[in-house]
Amino acid sequence: MDIAVLFITFLALLLLGLPIAFCLGVSSVAYLLLGGISLTIVPQRMFSGIDAFVLLCIPGFVMAGNLMNVGNITQHIVRFSNALVGHVRGGLGLANVGGSMIFSGISGTAVADAASIGSVMIPGMAKSGYDKPFAAAVTAASSTIGPIIPPSVPMIIVGSLSGISVGRMFLAGAVPGLLLGVAMMITVYWLAVKRGYPKEPRASFGTLLREGRSAFWALLMTFIILYGIIGGLFTPTEASIVASLYALLVGAFVYKGINWRNLGGILTDTVITSASLMLLVGLANLFGWILTSQQIPQLIASAILGFSDNPIVVILILNLILLFVGAFMETIAALIILFPALLGVATGIGMDPIHFGVMAVLNLMIGLTTPPVGVCLFVVSSIGKLPMLRVARAIVPFLICNLLVLLLVSFVPALSLWLPNLLMGAP
Repeated sequence: MDIAVLFITFLALLLLGLPIAFCLGVSSVAYLLLGGISLTIVPQRMFSGIDAFVLLCIPGFVMAGNLMNVGNITQHIVRFSNALVGHVRGGLGLANVGGSMIFSGISGTAVADAASIGSVMIPGMAKSGYDKPFAAAVTAASSTIGPIIPPSVPMIIVGSLSGISVGRMFLAGAVPGLLLGVAMMITVYWLAVKRGYPKEPRASFGTLLREGRSAFWALLMTFIILYGIIGGLFTPTEASIVASLYALLVGAFVYKGINWRNLGGILTDTVITSASLMLLVGLANLFGWILTSQQIPQLIASAILGFSDNPIVVILILNLILLFVGAFMETIAALIILFPALLGVATGIGMDPIHFGVMAVLNLMIGLTTPPVGVCLFVVSSIGKLPMLRVARAIVPFLICNLLVLLLVSFVPALSLWLPNLLMGAP
């Protein structure tokens, strides 16, 4: 009965529109009070949830993303992408996806990608003759690449939950992330040809060289992060601090978008975002502890493996569970609550933990673009001043494309495991 109160309270608060962190916290406290359990467990479990060195990556990468965004990096990325592919039919749509692929190596979060790229590309594409819902849909769909291509905040959470190397997780997402971007570009091109969307004049070699030089510093940042981790120069946590310092220097002295006046706002945004994420991690850990104490993960694992022990069937069930949860719950909370339980099921059928980690993150990223709680849909709808239903309809071809990539990633482990095994050796 107590566990029923936990879930009913959580779902009721979620339906009322409360932030997911408060839904987790209030429902957990209600369970503890009903069960006569001391509330001292609340700060204990919250602190144990955030007491992990690797989680210091989060404020570091959040700050790096904020610095590069304010430092005019988005405009340089978009211009470089447009110079590369703008002359192709639907070129601005292709540039939108390409910009997201580059920006993903900086921010590590889908929402930051959707907000920064969307603020430039949605008005620009609409002005150039593209349907505004299409422009918003491309932006929302391509933003899901952000947490797949390293660095990635959700993959940091996966590493902290399971003990998997964050560096390996970063590398494991590179090939699936690139595959996702290419698949979306194919979808954009097909829709552009079908609907007769415009194309830009071909950029001259000089323009391409100039825009490439301006975007060089953004590309270099991703290289520094990955090479530093793979080469053993620094840990992922140290990499996030290096990225922040690099972003500060480039934003202030190269792109000249950062000054003393806006630095305070950048730091404030970083503190607020990081604090909200840490609060979510702490309260999700409390919620997860309650589920573990009631052996809910074991019941889930037993139910799935009791239904079938066929690896193909089990992987499909895992995908359906993650897609369903991703449509209703924030990514980090979903990972903390579900990942440990489902990891046991995945390893029980012989899946590599890293392979499952990439699959889980990709599932939950797709959830960011599906109603009713698709955060990226809300972001692009707000930027484009569009009803969310119109954007949701326009994003359907991209959801189909992303689901096909998800199936490939799910059933071809080499897509996730080849690069980390090549560069860091077999575990």
